[in-house]
Amino acid sequence: MTNETHGGDSIAQHTPQSSVGGRRQRRGKRRGLLISLISAGVVVVLLGTGAVLYVSGALDSIIHPGPADYEGAGTGSVSFTITPGENGEQIAQSLFDEGVTASFEAFYNLLLTLDPQPIFVPGVFTLKEHMSAQAALDALLNHDNLQVDTVAIPEGTSEAGVIATIAEATGLKEADIQAAANDVASFGVPAESPKLEGFLFPATYTFTPGTSAHDILQAMVDRCMQSLDDAGVAPADRFKIITMASLIQKEAGIAPDFPKVSRVFWNRLDENYWPTGLLESDATVAYGAGIKRVETTVAERANADNPYNTYVHPGPLFAPISNPGDVAIDAALHPSDGPWLYFVCVNYETGETIFSTTADEHAAAVDQWGQWLRENPQYDE
Repeated sequence: MTNETHGGDSIAQHTPQSSVGGRRQRRGKRRGLLISLISAGVVVVLLGTGAVLYVSGALDSIIHPGPADYEGAGTGSVSFTITPGENGEQIAQSLFDEGVTASFEAFYNLLLTLDPQPIFVPGVFTLKEHMSAQAALDALLNHDNLQVDTVAIPEGTSEAGVIATIAEATGLKEADIQAAANDVASFGVPAESPKLEGFLFPATYTFTPGTSAHDILQAMVDRCMQSLDDAGVAPADRFKIITMASLIQKEAGIAPDFPKVSRVFWNRLDENYWPTGLLESDATVAYGAGIKRVETTVAERANADNPYNTYVHPGPLFAPISNPGDVAIDAALHPSDGPWLYFVCVNYETGETIFSTTADEHAAAVDQWGQWLRENPQYDE
């Protein structure tokens, strides 16, 4: 009993004191809050028992936060694709979805402040994760960040060589590129063309990663047609001119000789100069036989099953044997004036070539070539 009475007294005595202490503590907290709010730029106006807060400065961003945004240029690496026709809203959403920006709003709201609006180039860009909206925008407008596949085709490369180069540069499979090339009619080349050979213009191309094999080949064909048009070649003559140019490209050594080589082959197609009508080019035989040697054997030159064998099949070349450049196309159109029927390169280092009119003159030039080879055995393979 004594313990219970004392306990009750204790409660009665201490509860009011505890309540007073609690009120004092809360008043202290309110006072501290008021000081903190004023120092933060917040004005407090007391109205009766309530209070109205007029918020300004730093606290406004706490009460009304802006869109989430990262700081800085980000880390890691992200391949980000802008597809043709995408607008700013779609790009903003994709940036957020792929972890580049912290929110859709951060990038999109930034775009809304810009005048004029930025122009985005379709392609694959190298960005980073966790970029600020401004850093992401700057990166997309910097075309140094645009990923491209560079395909460089030298003059005289064969179709097979072009396909191998495309595969190496883009990661596409050679079989898939060849399958696309086999649909010859879909590229708009002359109907006589059995292949795309001759119409894959040699140049340096850049493609967005993921470009299809057909589109890559089409770009090369289109570039060839542009070159033929610029040279003044009529559509009806495209196949004839590109076929002759492909032969000149493989047979000529240095640019000044291209028109002379052209004249030799045009003369051999003129029965007044060359009654047999045989072009007699080792380059055509080698192409048809699928060999890389410059010279051919007697058996290879006698093989009538090779449609590219100009030692047995008279008349114009059956079809192109390489992809020629502008110099060869111009030479096919504008051969030099001259009666030459033969030529032979007598110095592989300088490209010096002797053009002859008679068989005897040519035989002497061949002897000169043989002497040079004996003096330079490293070239006699």
